[in-house]
Amino acid sequence: MLEQEATRKYRLELGASLAIYLGALFVSLRLAKSMDPGTLRTALLIIPVIPVMLAVWAIARHFQRMDEFMRLRSLESFAVAGAVTAGLAMTYGFLESAGFPKLSMFWVWGVMGATWMLATVWRCLVSR
Repeated sequence: MLEQEATRKYRLELGASLAIYLGALFVSLRLAKSMDPGTLRTALLIIPVIPVMLAVWAIARHFQRMDEFMRLRSLESFAVAGAVTAGLAMTYGFLESAGFPKLSMFWVWGVMGATWMLATVWRCLVSR
């Protein structure tokens, strides 16, 4: 499959899953706000996990469609992002012991995604 076609399919699949995620998140938060704590409310609040799994599926499919060189480059960038994220998480864990405010786990993916993007951009700039 041509790289441009694979990228187009990836963007379509990932974009659709993120759009579904935003809709599910909005609806679940809105409906859960007026509910009493319990199993039903918990189930409603985890519904956005379904489109998150669709996003994971889209990413996995994209890696399967890549040629070996692009897959290697992407996985190297992802490994660097994972290492940077782990280092930052450990460092902040120690800072929390020193009295810094506790951060939500939602920050981890944001940091991971940002460092993955930066590592990818860095590799593109350095390889020229």
